[in-house]
Amino acid sequence: MSHSVHPYSHRLGIIRDWKSRWFSSGQKYKDFLKADTLLREFLEKKMRGQYIGSIEMERNDKTFRLIIKTSRPGVVIGRSGEGSIKLRKDIVKFATKNKLAIPADFKLDVEEIKSPESNAAIVAQMMAEGLEKRLPFRRVMKQTVEKVMANRDVKGIRLYCGGRLGGAEIARSEEMKKGRVPLQTLRADIDYAQEKAHMTYGDIGIKVWIYKGDIFAAKGGATSGAKSK
Repeated sequence: MSHSVHPYSHRLGIIRDWKSRWFSSGQKYKDFLKADTLLREFLEKKMRGQYIGSIEMERNDKTFRLIIKTSRPGVVIGRSGEGSIKLRKDIVKFATKNKLAIPADFKLDVEEIKSPESNAAIVAQMMAEGLEKRLPFRRVMKQTVEKVMANRDVKGIRLYCGGRLGGAEIARSEEMKKGRVPLQTLRADIDYAQEKAHMTYGDIGIKVWIYKGDIFAAKGGATSGAKSK
């Protein structure tokens, strides 16, 4: 197969669940989809640098639950909950301004990511941070590979950087790989993320694939947490 398929969507319903969990039809479906998309974009932009792993949403007709997974929950929540109160106010203000289908009394949950080195989104943000500090891109890639592979859960990693690397006139791409990354194996637990490093001479694109072993189905068809050694 010559087409590139997003590793997350490729495994939806097999070992992955949807990041927006709700069902609706007609005009409500359009309103909910618009609200989810715009809110996710707003939070990703606003919380850049706070190492957000994923933003998940659950809703029905009356309730809305927002789950933010981060490796720095203390930064998001703030001292005695000030950060989460301010974040809630900002979300309500943004929703009102854009007429989004989000109730004012929605539930906001902040969950900690115990192992940030095995989360592709956080690793990509770490790389972007290093590149924006003008560190050499090869050193950033090499250090990232070593740091991630030091984690016991990780079986393989693949990194990609593309753009005006090192400020060169002509854009190019570089890849680095260590271990196995079986993209076509559906039971392979592969985490994937994209990020941009905003440089003075243009953006550098970053892609991260992290392989954390295979997930095998338990009896009855549901996927279990059992992984291959």
